[in-house]
Amino acid sequence: MGRRGLAAALAGLCLAGVAVARGGGGQIRAWPAQDWPTTGGAFDAQYYSPLAQIDTRNVGRLGLAWSIDLPGEQTLESAPLVVGGILYFTGQMSKVYAVDGASGRLLWTYDPESYKYRVANQRSHFPVNRGVGYSNGRLFVGTRDGRLIAIDARSGKMLWSRQTVDEASRMYISGAPLAYKDKVVIGNGGGDYGERGYLTAYDAKTGRQTWRFHVAPGDPAKGHESDAMAMAAKTWSGEYWKRGTGGGPWNGFTYDPELDRVYIGTGNSGPYDPEARSPGGGDNLFLSSIVAVDADTGRYIWHYQVNPREAWDFKATMNIILARLTIGGRERRVLMQSPTNGFFYVIDRDTGKLLSAEKTGKVTWAERIDIATGRPVEAPNIRYADGPVTFWPSPFGTHNWQPMAFSPRTGLVYIPTIKLAARYARSPNALFEGGGTEFTLLKVDADDATGALIAWDPVAQKPRWSVRQGDLWNGGVLATGGDLVFQGDFDGYFNAFDGRSGRRLWRFDAKLGIIAAPTSYSIGGRHYVSVLVGYGGSTQSLALFTRAGWKYGAQPRRLLTFALDGRAKLPWTAPRDFTVTPIDDPALAIDQAAADRGARLYNNKGCVVCHGFNGRSSGAPAPDLQESGIAADPAALAELLHGGALAENGMPRFEELTTAEIGDLHMYVRRIARETATGKPVAPPAPSGKF
Repeated sequence: MGRRGLAAALAGLCLAGVAVARGGGGQIRAWPAQDWPTTGGAFDAQYYSPLAQIDTRNVGRLGLAWSIDLPGEQTLESAPLVVGGILYFTGQMSKVYAVDGASGRLLWTYDPESYKYRVANQRSHFPVNRGVGYSNGRLFVGTRDGRLIAIDARSGKMLWSRQTVDEASRMYISGAPLAYKDKVVIGNGGGDYGERGYLTAYDAKTGRQTWRFHVAPGDPAKGHESDAMAMAAKTWSGEYWKRGTGGGPWNGFTYDPELDRVYIGTGNSGPYDPEARSPGGGDNLFLSSIVAVDADTGRYIWHYQVNPREAWDFKATMNIILARLTIGGRERRVLMQSPTNGFFYVIDRDTGKLLSAEKTGKVTWAERIDIATGRPVEAPNIRYADGPVTFWPSPFGTHNWQPMAFSPRTGLVYIPTIKLAARYARSPNALFEGGGTEFTLLKVDADDATGALIAWDPVAQKPRWSVRQGDLWNGGVLATGGDLVFQGDFDGYFNAFDGRSGRRLWRFDAKLGIIAAPTSYSIGGRHYVSVLVGYGGSTQSLALFTRAGWKYGAQPRRLLTFALDGRAKLPWTAPRDFTVTPIDDPALAIDQAAADRGARLYNNKGCVVCHGFNGRSSGAPAPDLQESGIAADPAALAELLHGGALAENGMPRFEELTTAEIGDLHMYVRRIARETATGKPVAPPAPSGKF
């Protein structure tokens, strides 16, 4: 490392309130080990803790040390930060919590009241937030309405706030900010709706914008913001700036203190059909890519595109892990990612050169990745130009946002994987003018809609062990110095596996599904492991394949913390209920034309995001409308939609809907309830999604 790189590394780590130390495998890590000061545990984003008091020999003694209920929360996806013995995490509406790590005592909360801002934007996505950033006594949180807010970590008082997205856009923030040196960076979602994504850096002390890297080029008549955008524009065609681009980096960005770079994992296209957004060809940089930029200026350094001319909602927004691996007898500084397209990538982070890529599950859209060119060898008709096409994986990928972990001790990456197929076709009735894509999630193989925890050897590029799970939507992963791998699952169990063999050594019944990644820390020499329990989020999109049995509002959302010989008891929790009890009046005649109009409104207004595809809900993050008394009463439904009484819980208002349109929505829900009550189809199901 040169003098400039070393100085940058020291400055970044010390500013975060930690010192510099070497962890296993040669990685520069944040220290002391008792803290967890970044989302991934350290700047390398490995989700690895060197703490080893809890290990494979004594994990059977692990017990609940304390728990705290979180009233009003539903979906919980944050991995808590731990600084100085205090846990910091977020709820679904970006509410920030500070909790004493030894006792579980709530110290303070900060509510950004995101439901009051950019109200129409709240319809584009389900309420969810993946955590906070930390630097030098400040916390940073992104909000659903697009603000980045700095908070005093001691008091919970707001220090500054900046709106990061345009008022009229459909952009939002769901990911955790990344703080390093004197900066904090944040990306955005909204690529599905065609929004031109970007990552922005702000001064951590003042909130002043210091740089912005756009993921796709804008209107060339207005000039390009950088040489990188001029280069990218050569890979687009037609009036793409009018049709939509997409690509927002909503989750995967990592700071490299060794090289003083930020790696940006970019999102999917919008519209998905490349002929609808960029007719005539082109790779469409920087969609579905990993881009390296200078940490101080945002200047482009290199990129690797995992899916040239993206067409399937594939994205590279999963966590990016930094490590040193010995490959071919030579130690390499690498980054590793398992994006949604189903391949595991190892890339030289000095140069951006692809070193290897292999499939982590059933992948049929491409035969392989050509290492010489870095491009996929694609299957025929993969962009559905010659008619519908079915392949694996679905847009949910073989790995989604739930973090994977890497252990320098075992040399293995632990990946929560998914198996599910999808059928794609062009659609003139998609969200975008000029057409787009219609996709349907499919269960083709007997083991589709299941998941697995896989231990992946990144050097040999093959699995070492696998634990099959009965559902596809499970939790993120933590690896520890005690050779343990912790993961929560769909069925509500928090598990500890032997990192070398995959044998399950311990589990705890949390009584609610878990999707967040755990956190490891130490206070007073005692080792703790914490995890947020709050099943929800994208489960609504998957309700056609599985019903969790977790009812909206029935099971408390909680933070659970474990230690050796913990003796605390979990408070009472409502049991799982797999039944659906639709409200149906047999005397009501179903108006099919009205129900059809209601179905279109249900999709176009964003109801599908929280209440599920085809009106079927998983029941966890939002009510199943078939069982809702409000949805059964047109007057009550109109009062809720117009008044926004539940906006604070994530249910936005829709004041523009007419009485007739609300009647159509009511009739659509009544048709769904009739089908469930009678077991007979009233109308053919709509496609899973249109973009």
